[in-house]
Amino acid sequence: MIKLGGVNVPHCKNTAGKLPEIIPVPDEVKLPMSMHSGMPANPIVGIGDYVKVGQLIGEASGSVSSPVHASVSGTVKSIDTIDSITGEKGITVTIASDGNQTPWEGMSPVRVTNLEEFLEAVKNSGVVGLGGAGYPTASKLTLKESVEIDYILINGAECEPFITSDTRTMTDDADYVLEGARLLKQYINPKNIIICIEDNKPQAIKRMKELCKEDGIDVRVLPSLYPQGERKVLVYNVTGRIVPEGGRLPDIGCIVINCTTVAVFAKYIKNGCPLVARCVTVDGSAVKNPKNVIAPIGTPVGKLFEYCGGLKSDVKKVTLGGPMMGVAIPSLDIPIVKITNAVLAFSEKDAVSHEPSPCIKCGRCISNCPMSLMPPSIEIAYEQKKCDLLKKYKVNMCAECACCAYSCPAKRPLVQVMKLAGDMLWNYEKMQKTKQAEVK
Repeated sequence: MIKLGGVNVPHCKNTAGKLPEIIPVPDEVKLPMSMHSGMPANPIVGIGDYVKVGQLIGEASGSVSSPVHASVSGTVKSIDTIDSITGEKGITVTIASDGNQTPWEGMSPVRVTNLEEFLEAVKNSGVVGLGGAGYPTASKLTLKESVEIDYILINGAECEPFITSDTRTMTDDADYVLEGARLLKQYINPKNIIICIEDNKPQAIKRMKELCKEDGIDVRVLPSLYPQGERKVLVYNVTGRIVPEGGRLPDIGCIVINCTTVAVFAKYIKNGCPLVARCVTVDGSAVKNPKNVIAPIGTPVGKLFEYCGGLKSDVKKVTLGGPMMGVAIPSLDIPIVKITNAVLAFSEKDAVSHEPSPCIKCGRCISNCPMSLMPPSIEIAYEQKKCDLLKKYKVNMCAECACCAYSCPAKRPLVQVMKLAGDMLWNYEKMQKTKQAEVK
């Protein structure tokens, strides 16, 4: 059963009061065709083609996919079969910028008069879950006829340390957040729309409350407790509803959607410009001048640090995303993608990896887990490769929020084990289904 778990992490919202600054256009951008969950986009351009900002370069493939658009004007330099983020097999389109940022002439306001047109517009905007999940938004909003939505929760919790890009959206683009909420109210028709914000964001709370008071849209102020913004945690803390094991949010009448995601599709419908740039928080102890910046998607991470004065000499670790759930990267040539809300660089003293010691059975990981899981038991089952126990202990319910590892005095690598255990169970169950199908 889900409870109000979590940990009190340092907020470190150093850039909350800093207006986003537009960085210079990079010499080139690398655009992976898989910047989202589901099937990758299919490139529709060739090497040598000239493209403009907002032009479609990758078509969505299948019902769970998202289109990709050129974020700079220039010439397609290469189409590689290696994903530039993961290093796995996948297609990346590299565009050499001409520096002009010439807009594609096909961009114009989008006419929306019904649910079908609304969902098509959301899909064509290229927007996905911009809080980090990356699930295509149009797919999330495409519901079975029998499903009734009681709550749409617009997620402005932004509970990870350092990250303030969503905070800036709710402050600087509050009009678009409200317009996106109005569109959801009109076409998805939930009984309630609630904008959820942690109490450490007073400017955003004030701005959203001022705008929403006439629209019947509630602004709910929540305690600053990580991982408040995790979708199942947010649903429980706001509505009291519990997502069953293996269930989806719409099964209990709920949808959670990131506040910047909402603003992006509202902007697209108003002016026709798809998702081609992101507000990214650049911070961490190894960054000389932390800022919020607006950069074309596909910009190398190094260009963002360069704009912020560069990195200090003792830089040890760089992550895409926050310190709790972000991913460390091996090179500053890695590009930002649709779901990149922060790039953080940490000095050696803040990035040191502690040598784990044996579990002392203190139970902190269990008491702080927002899903009420038992990480020590899961760790043992994983080491013994007992998939039946992994299923019994419900490792598939893990949110991978890292509360367990954060609270562990023995510095056990619990979140890594939880991820690996989840993959082990998934592969095991897939193999079992294959065997059953062969028998039939």
